[in-house]
Amino acid sequence: MEMRAMTLPFPCHCASSYLSPLPSLSSPQFSSHHATSLAKPLSSSSSHWRVTPVTSRRSSLITCFSDMNPQAELDSNFDIKKKAADVVDELKGTSIFLVGMKSAMKTHIGKVLADELRYYFFDSDSLVEDAFGGEAAAKLAFQSDPKGFRESETEVLKQLSAMGRLVVCAGDSAVQSSTNLALLRDGISVWIDLPLDVLAKEAPQTITNPDSFPEVLAALSMRYNDLREGYGTADATVSLQRLATQQGYDDLDSVTTNDMAIETLKQVEKLVKVRKMMEAAAKPF
Repeated sequence: MEMRAMTLPFPCHCASSYLSPLPSLSSPQFSSHHATSLAKPLSSSSSHWRVTPVTSRRSSLITCFSDMNPQAELDSNFDIKKKAADVVDELKGTSIFLVGMKSAMKTHIGKVLADELRYYFFDSDSLVEDAFGGEAAAKLAFQSDPKGFRESETEVLKQLSAMGRLVVCAGDSAVQSSTNLALLRDGISVWIDLPLDVLAKEAPQTITNPDSFPEVLAALSMRYNDLREGYGTADATVSLQRLATQQGYDDLDSVTTNDMAIETLKQVEKLVKVRKMMEAAAKPF
């Protein structure tokens, strides 16, 4: 089964309520779009696709985040806006790739970052699934032709890496080959490192059948061990466990989406400054 030519919706979060579709993933035009063309609706004869707005600047994840009092939430929102304002000009449109085990938390962080930086948000796994005609079709394609499926994942990542002003939640394939790891170098990669027990609790199997937790945790541990080296090549790491310790929290539930997003922006800011210094040092006198 091949990745079908199709016009994909633009799954982003931005100020506008509607955007026109992007060209097909299999069309040459798709890879030619960059920051300037993404900043405005693309002309198309197709009907507009509705973009789902970010429902909250600080979304709660039941298994990971606790409720905040109104004042704390206001303070947190102010902090992330300030940090985003400090970073966005220095980024100069450089895209951010979030790697790590698939989770609702990583997705929430990506959407918050995109919203505050006025970037566009993509989930690479979702793009691949859409290109194959849905999650079930994508699974079938992988089973019938793993090599071809991986090549399709690489093609999607290649096209995304050629653009600017994106926050991308990258699938695990992004760290499973030297080709894909090289594509991440076109932006800034950040490993969102989450405890495996947190991931196991939010897994669909565990939610529907709590008794399956040990089995789910064991499977996640095996996958984590396979991918850990690839995750470790990211430019920076944001660890939920480490952040909770640094902030003096007794439990991980006290860490909010904004806490993780702010820490991600801090790491990105450090990287941008280092790169700027290296570029300045490389210039001839």
